Amino acid sequence: MTRKRYALFGQPVEHSLSPRIHAWFARQTGIALDYIAHETSPAEFARSLDDFARNGGAGANVTQPLKALALAQCATLGSAAQRAGVVNTLTRRDGAWHGDNTDGTGLLHDLTERLRQDLRGRRTLMLGAGGAAAGVLPALLDAGVESVTLVNRTPQRAERLVERHDDPARVHARYWPDLANLGAFDFIVDATSAGHGESALDLPFAISGSRTLAVSLSYGAAASRFLAWARAAECSEIHDGLGMLVEQAAGSFAIWHGLRPDTEDLHRELRTGKTEAGLLATD
Repeated sequence: MTRKRYALFGQPVEHSLSPRIHAWFARQTGIALDYIAHETSPAEFARSLDDFARNGGAGANVTQPLKALALAQCATLGSAAQRAGVVNTLTRRDGAWHGDNTDGTGLLHDLTERLRQDLRGRRTLMLGAGGAAAGVLPALLDAGVESVTLVNRTPQRAERLVERHDDPARVHARYWPDLANLGAFDFIVDATSAGHGESALDLPFAISGSRTLAVSLSYGAAASRFLAWARAAECSEIHDGLGMLVEQAAGSFAIWHGLRPDTEDLHRELRTGKTEAGLLATD
């Protein structure tokens, strides 16, 4: 039986759980495939993706910092990728790449279906404005949050993301130094990459309230700083991005194979195992 080839492209990807997750899905569904991680810089991405296609690559996931670059490699786009302006799932169709984005649906599936969170009417703060934030923002709006305030250390990125959605009544950009003056939020999403470097996560406790749901889009060590802050701020519920990672992977698997795997046993296994390295859950 011919084994189809799939891969994850990003930097860093050395400790990504995606190969393990897709191997689990393959065993569960009886689908023969190979899935490997490719450490790829932005400068090398287009060439690496071309090489992968020439060698029989059938599909790929894309993580930071390549999601915007992946959009430019696509001949066609699914609706979620069009709205987000970034791609995390590539499928080879008729000699060209088709781009999709499963980050937003993965986050919603984890929060609303698995964890039974009701996001409707929540005043929402999004920390970060990169590919992870762009991928989940449309889904949060569809889920009925009251508003989304975007705050990024480089404010121009947040402003561009706000302009893309052109919904001034619900989507706003603010400056990082103004966080202490914005009041308490019902839902805080950490979509930054702060957990991967040495920079401090200087968040005021004033942004949290008695019913604040705090969610990191990272998992493992990369989520630890935000989760520690959320506990100190006494947020009502706190979750990392491991569940989202599994659910966005299941979405990609369904696009490639026409079958969405069951994820519950995998969630339990990963929660009881070690995920110490940690990456953005959108890997």
